[in-house]
Amino acid sequence: MANLSIFKKLKRFFLLVSTGFLFTQNQTKLNSQWGFAGHQRINEFAVYLLPSELQAIFIQHLPYLVSQSVAPDQRRYALAEEAVRHYIDLDHYYSKGQDPFWNLPQNWQEAIDCHSEDTLQAYGIVPWHVVRMKYRLQKAFETQDLTRILKYAAEIGHYIADAHVPLHTTENYNGQLTNQYGIHGLWESRLIELQAENYNYWIGRAYYLPSVQKEIWAAVRASHAALDSVLQFEKKVSHEIGLAEKYSYEQRGSTLTKVYSRKFCEAYHKSLNGMVERRLRAAILMVSSVWYTAWVDAGQPDLSELKLQVDQKNNLSENDSILRTHSRWKQRSCH
Repeated sequence: MANLSIFKKLKRFFLLVSTGFLFTQNQTKLNSQWGFAGHQRINEFAVYLLPSELQAIFIQHLPYLVSQSVAPDQRRYALAEEAVRHYIDLDHYYSKGQDPFWNLPQNWQEAIDCHSEDTLQAYGIVPWHVVRMKYRLQKAFETQDLTRILKYAAEIGHYIADAHVPLHTTENYNGQLTNQYGIHGLWESRLIELQAENYNYWIGRAYYLPSVQKEIWAAVRASHAALDSVLQFEKKVSHEIGLAEKYSYEQRGSTLTKVYSRKFCEAYHKSLNGMVERRLRAAILMVSSVWYTAWVDAGQPDLSELKLQVDQKNNLSENDSILRTHSRWKQRSCH
């Protein structure tokens, strides 16, 4: 079983590398940056949905919450245990025509008893990891540890967002099994890049979730239900547009880069009938609501007097340093 887990992780890594080269090296490098923008947008707007008592402290550290929303992606190839926290390959657990969840317990221990921990780790654990992170955030609120509150809030936002992406629920995560290489970056990054400014982000207010476990599994179910449309409409639009107009070149800095053309992206986005916006909005609302729920379950502590102490700042890793993040944000904002 241990060999299965290791093989699965290596397979996913090398497929990402190889498919990236098929689409050009420059495209691969930029995809992660566009994906970063989506994660940052989700955490930012999630802050705006919070009640005033919680929003007050989060808004003070908004630059950190936004920039650190991508920390899990930045370390996923540095830490062996990180990558599996971003997805769940549901199609491993069922055959065509079956309910994807018929034999997949939502409870972590029950799932281990049913499939073994090695199997779960081999095929992704994002819904279970979100629940684990919620309890870490709740504990940080209980102890009023601002450093950990900010760290866990920023990072749980990333995992919740990933659970709202249909291609994070399948072994065919980048279209490599259906000759649709690059569809992951197309759906999650390129469409966001071109369309995000047209979306409506005023969603409502964060609300209490009686069961984060049930909510995150509902999100995964909704994502997986959308998977067929993601794949089928890409094929349909590709056929209609034709290969000659599917791609174009755009100047990015000093590099002329091959990208999905605006014409193709507009047609594909239209065919999805608002799916990307709906998943983005749902992710924003859930991130905000999970933050709020963790705070409520911690007893709604008063956070107004919390400050970062020097030793807390020094205990943060180099990548997680709040002071350094604020400095970088201010430098960017002043130009």
